[in-house]
Amino acid sequence: MSAPKHDIVRVRLRPAAEKAVRSGHPWVFADSIKSQHRTGGIGDVAIIYDRNDKFLAVGLYDPESPIRVRVVHVGKPQNIDRAFWADTIAKAFALRDELFGDKTNGYRIINGESEGFPGLVIDRYADVLVVKIYTSAWLPRLDMIQELVVEQAPDTALVLRLARNLQSLAARDYDRKDGMVITGENVADTIVFQENGIRFNSDVIKGQKTGFFLDQRDNRALVGSLASGRSVLNCFSFSGGFSLYAARAGASAVTDLDISAHALASAKANFELNQHHETLAACPHHTVQANAFDWLNEADNHRFNLIVLDPPSLAKKESDRTNALTGYRQLNAAGIRRLSPNGILVSASCSGHVRSDEFHQCVLDAARKSGRRFKEINRTGHAPDHPATFREAEYLKCIYLRFES
Repeated sequence: MSAPKHDIVRVRLRPAAEKAVRSGHPWVFADSIKSQHRTGGIGDVAIIYDRNDKFLAVGLYDPESPIRVRVVHVGKPQNIDRAFWADTIAKAFALRDELFGDKTNGYRIINGESEGFPGLVIDRYADVLVVKIYTSAWLPRLDMIQELVVEQAPDTALVLRLARNLQSLAARDYDRKDGMVITGENVADTIVFQENGIRFNSDVIKGQKTGFFLDQRDNRALVGSLASGRSVLNCFSFSGGFSLYAARAGASAVTDLDISAHALASAKANFELNQHHETLAACPHHTVQANAFDWLNEADNHRFNLIVLDPPSLAKKESDRTNALTGYRQLNAAGIRRLSPNGILVSASCSGHVRSDEFHQCVLDAARKSGRRFKEINRTGHAPDHPATFREAEYLKCIYLRFES
């Protein structure tokens, strides 16, 4: 099958947008377009010319989104055909073969714009691949994507997940539904996969994102390396990932704290999956259903030797940024008060609208105001299977502090 044929729309940008694209930024917003020779349709190929009418870049056109063009190539003219996409996806698969051994079969294969597939991600969970799209530009190309994935991983099933704003359009015009199995048969709602030898459930059909949060794998492993002999509190625990690593590493006890009963049930199920690990099975596992902000501030003298703070995004949009910074300061101050002497705080943020330096400063401000002596022991960002090549893609950051008294 060849790549589907799409009309071409010729685009010229305002000076600031032209400069951004030339420097490698992959997004062109609607109000950055100075002119175009016709109205673009879903998935059209947008050829961007500079002010001297020379080729600048090529991208995918999305009339449904404020991000009107998602750039896939900058520089010399390039045909965006099946061979282009086949080469790009093959490179991504080859990289993952180098990154992971036989104890990990849950990881990201395609990370959107940062790997040449803007608005599209593909995650692997054992023998099931999940493709999720965030732009309508991929809807007319899904047959091609399906074919290319099967060429790279012929023995896997493929599940389609759609961003909420695309679901009505996909069902009406393309006969595609969120959670549908587009390759393979008898795909269970929940898939068991491995991460560094620990088993997890992933709800690939209806779960958040593609079914699991794979981006924290490296931080989970780091927490495990620090957890031996420590009592661990995992706030915003979701499916208990940090707790499982800590328990396997010999934590004295682990507590999962989440406002969602479903999340805590998921954590319990994941602990049941891993009872073959003797150390993990012997570790007491507790759950608390509560709002983490409120629970940490309760007048409770119970302390922990290691606390993980990994909240959902506190800034869904740029206007949330100021309140998010205040929230991070308050959350970390409350977490520090619950730390025992020689305790370790692991604080993470997935808010793309909050820069790494701003987040780190919030945590350090809270640490200084606590009056306790502390030492920064680590900072981390994106895992290798979640590359980030432009600022808006750099959402994940984490800082590790050790407190003395």
